[in-house]
Amino acid sequence: MAALVPTMGALHQGHADLIDQARALAPTVVVSVFVNPLQFGSGEDLRRYPRDLDADVALCADHGVDLVFAPSVAEMYPAGEPQVTVDPGELGQILEGASRPGHFRGVLTVVAKLFNLVRPDVAVFGQKDYQQLVLIRRMVADLSIGVHIVDVATRREPDGMAMSSRNRHLDADQRSAALALSESLHRGAAEAAKGPQALLISAAEALDREPRVVVDYLALRTPDLTQPATHGDARLLVAARVGSTRLIDNAAVLLP
Repeated sequence: MAALVPTMGALHQGHADLIDQARALAPTVVVSVFVNPLQFGSGEDLRRYPRDLDADVALCADHGVDLVFAPSVAEMYPAGEPQVTVDPGELGQILEGASRPGHFRGVLTVVAKLFNLVRPDVAVFGQKDYQQLVLIRRMVADLSIGVHIVDVATRREPDGMAMSSRNRHLDADQRSAALALSESLHRGAAEAAKGPQALLISAAEALDREPRVVVDYLALRTPDLTQPATHGDARLLVAARVGSTRLIDNAAVLLP
């Protein structure tokens, strides 16, 4: 039995949590490290995306990974950009999909390829990329792919900021401003018992107080992301740009 942890590298403690979960589930753990050009749109940060394979391999070794699979672009796409890809459907057109057209087509295509190449029994993903997680689960179900998907809670810094490989692009001033995202989730969740409108107002106010943060979206959706949430379990999601760095975060909330 084998577990796969797909990553784009620049690994941090959040990735280590995924690896540790994979180790608890399977005797063989494979970590893929591949910055997938298919999921980056025009003007996005493909070249800027942090890369440090030596450090990634060292972290993997520290956490008992059996194999690091780090293919080149030519190895993953030997015939160039693939002509046959995975269509994410309507769910791939909202939130991140609306802001980054084609992004989830690239994500699902590379994940499907990794599943076919590695043949894992289980794959572990983080909740920070929540829409990605939902879409991968849907792909596995709709295409009858025999891989069990396991998710792991977002690892946060002591001040609440979600760990992300892109955080290293932030200078000290931007890092301070970026705390508005997690603060927004925290303040919104604190008002959840008053209903969705009160939650969203409180979350938006936390973002509005930080002029250095340019908000892309703030949304309250059902856990499967198909509908705006009105009651019960829900997911609060935010995306924003701080300087030239785009960040996302989310949190589970419970509405009355």
